[in-house]
Amino acid sequence: MIVGLDMGGTNIDAVLIDNGKIINSVKNPTDRNDLFQSIWTTLTELLQDFDTSKIQRINLSTTVCTNAIVENTTSPVGLIIQSGPGLPHDFLAFGDENVFISGYIDHRGTEVEPWKKEEIDNAVRLFREKNLDCCAVVTKFSPRNPKHETDIRDILEKEGFSTVTMGHTVSGKLNFPRRVATSFLNSAVFKTFEEFSSNIKKSLEQENIKAPVYILKADGGTMNIKSAKEKPVETILSGPAASCTGINALLETNQDAILLDVGGTTTDIFFLADGIPLFEPLGIKIENYNTLVRSIYSVSIGLGGDSSISVNDGKLKIGPRREGPAYSYGGPKPTPTDAMIVLGIIQGEKQKAIEAMETLGKKLNLSSIDAAKLVLETMAEMIKVKVDELLTEINSKPVYTIKELLYGKKIEPKVINIIGAPAKALAPTLEKKFNLPCYYPKNYAVANAIGAALAKPTTEINMLVDTAKGIMTVPELEIYQNVDRKFSLELARKKAIELLKESARSLGAKEDEIEAEIVEESCFNMVRGFYTSGQNIRIKAQIKPGLIYNLRGDNIDQG
Repeated sequence: MIVGLDMGGTNIDAVLIDNGKIINSVKNPTDRNDLFQSIWTTLTELLQDFDTSKIQRINLSTTVCTNAIVENTTSPVGLIIQSGPGLPHDFLAFGDENVFISGYIDHRGTEVEPWKKEEIDNAVRLFREKNLDCCAVVTKFSPRNPKHETDIRDILEKEGFSTVTMGHTVSGKLNFPRRVATSFLNSAVFKTFEEFSSNIKKSLEQENIKAPVYILKADGGTMNIKSAKEKPVETILSGPAASCTGINALLETNQDAILLDVGGTTTDIFFLADGIPLFEPLGIKIENYNTLVRSIYSVSIGLGGDSSISVNDGKLKIGPRREGPAYSYGGPKPTPTDAMIVLGIIQGEKQKAIEAMETLGKKLNLSSIDAAKLVLETMAEMIKVKVDELLTEINSKPVYTIKELLYGKKIEPKVINIIGAPAKALAPTLEKKFNLPCYYPKNYAVANAIGAALAKPTTEINMLVDTAKGIMTVPELEIYQNVDRKFSLELARKKAIELLKESARSLGAKEDEIEAEIVEESCFNMVRGFYTSGQNIRIKAQIKPGLIYNLRGDNIDQG
């Protein structure tokens, strides 16, 4: 059996899957002030009357790190940055205290200038003065040679700082500003995720569950909770990844498509190119931070079932804020959920919902029924406007999917697949607005938890081999070692796949879940004078995102 948990800002959804069949599901409100109680109550309800010893794994997606960043409740961070020559400091200063140090390692990993001990001592003093316990150290070409970062890390840990992120460990890609931002965020959310994982552990202990726990990453794969505690930045946008995975697990298409998850607070938008999810080629952007975190392409808008509705200058305005539950459930303002109850699409406190729509109707000279219809029309129009805007942007540049770069591809959606509590209610209106068929699965209300449950572990490594120097680096695995000068591209391929599989196992992947592939490779001669001095070999390899089970079948309905 597999447990899938999706911890959204509005609800916790949970499913129990036994040999590819959903045998129980639960939806409960999220109490963000008491996550432990929310998780424990949901697990208790889900697993009642089932043998918990049969649970093989628990997969969960969580918004805790995303929310901490968006709501600015992260830990303060001290940043030590070695930018080398030619880069201004202002756009690299993400920390609460930023210390720019001298020293430099060049693009081939050769030390040009050493770091200075007195500058690190000064950083330690500044961080202590501001009570900064979380730190990050990022040097410009650390993926080619991490020695400056590891040296400084050793000093910071000896001085007692609890969290130290090194830039080369978050990604082997060379985009320095993105690596600084990613390292900063990893330290900033470290304690937030640590508290969350502690709540998970307590909840499982209370239920006497000993199964391993995996966290969904932004690329639609999972990592075990131990790895997630070391790199919590990988869990940002975990929720949207669960949405995309859930839709693809339940609704099959090999066409260009629009995927929608309409939740209580937000609507997440995704796209498929020939049935394959679009991918962020550089990494996630969250708030003002451009990162190197691998991610499925997704965009969230402040539009959901519990979004507050008002009338401004004779026009209906929905969202972007959620100011509480639906009016019919004791909330302060009318919401789309109230509209759906009035129209009889979903069940709820109908008299209160009618009151909410009458309040809007009076300002618009509409009946409660017509006001409710206008709410759904407006929601669909808001989604259509955003989707059209995104497609224009996507089709103006190369299209990347999880598998490959598609040259000359233009996304032309032929279908809409939708999940989330309002999916059934919105599907007919969306069909008319887009003039496309709109499908939703029977388990649309808990599809996120299904997506979390069925995701396989994934990982990526970037290998660089410089045979002239006799050095191989794999930054994500903290590998920096000597190799023979005869080390070839063929040997590099084999070594990359071997290391990738080892990494996948360390993340909790089982042998039958590991599909390793090389997604990029290059090899060119390095010339000194008139002679070849060696080869520069670069390889990117990944464990493909995928599903443990495929639940597609006779579970589809159309708007």
